[in-house]
Amino acid sequence: SRMCKELDENVEAFKNRPLTGKYPYVWLDATFPKVREGGHVQGMALVVAIAVDNDGMRHVLGFDVGMSETGAFWEEFLKKLAARGLSGVKLVISDAHIGLKSAIDKVLQGTAWQRCRVHCMRNILCHVAKKQQGMVAAMIRTIFAQDSYDAAKAQLRNVVNQLERHYPDAMKVLEEAEEEILTYMNFPTAHHPQLYSTNPLERLNKEIRRRSNVVSIFPNRASVIRLIGSVLIEQQDEWLAAEKRYMSLESMMKLKLLSSDASQVFALASGE
Repeated sequence: SRMCKELDENVEAFKNRPLTGKYPYVWLDATFPKVREGGHVQGMALVVAIAVDNDGMRHVLGFDVGMSETGAFWEEFLKKLAARGLSGVKLVISDAHIGLKSAIDKVLQGTAWQRCRVHCMRNILCHVAKKQQGMVAAMIRTIFAQDSYDAAKAQLRNVVNQLERHYPDAMKVLEEAEEEILTYMNFPTAHHPQLYSTNPLERLNKEIRRRSNVVSIFPNRASVIRLIGSVLIEQQDEWLAAEKRYMSLESMMKLKLLSSDASQVFALASGE
């Protein structure tokens, strides 16, 4: 009991700590551990947010557990992050969960959003016969091989024109996702490999699932918070102790310059 109490205090302190500095890039995702509650076992939503700060260092911003991954739960989670000091967010990367998108729009107004390219590709290929999925995926990847946002949009149009006759439903998904999956190309090229998907967070979620599988079924929510919180504290300490930047200072400076230029353009357009 004394050990659990000490762990709970450490986890709560970490979970509710003030967020200082600026965090231009934020990744959001959820996993679903099995938890016993009210005499029943069910999968609950464990949401996690990680970020990169202005110095290019990674951080675990926060996490929480809820009954399900609803828009209201995501909105409450983001509001807690904002209340703790989350600021300077320029891009959020996540999947296309409708409730999450709505929560981002409400809480992080004016922030750009990148739809996870990997998740989107899976959604597209659901409408393609298995034998043709490799070919279709290869053609779609040519969109992301372009060296500019405009070139990528042009190539997307070429791909749609070539494939929509045989795969109309798949190309409809691609067309509807056009703006959402290319947002990352408006940011520094050096950051593109980390920004186009939730992969940076998926690797952390894989470790969370590995630890959770040992337990199999958590006896209650508090036990989820205790174990996963300890895993995330360990990860945060590892990232900071390594003193290895996830993104270079030079590339982060380019991001600041891009943001400054964008602000100037907005001011001119507004007549300020």
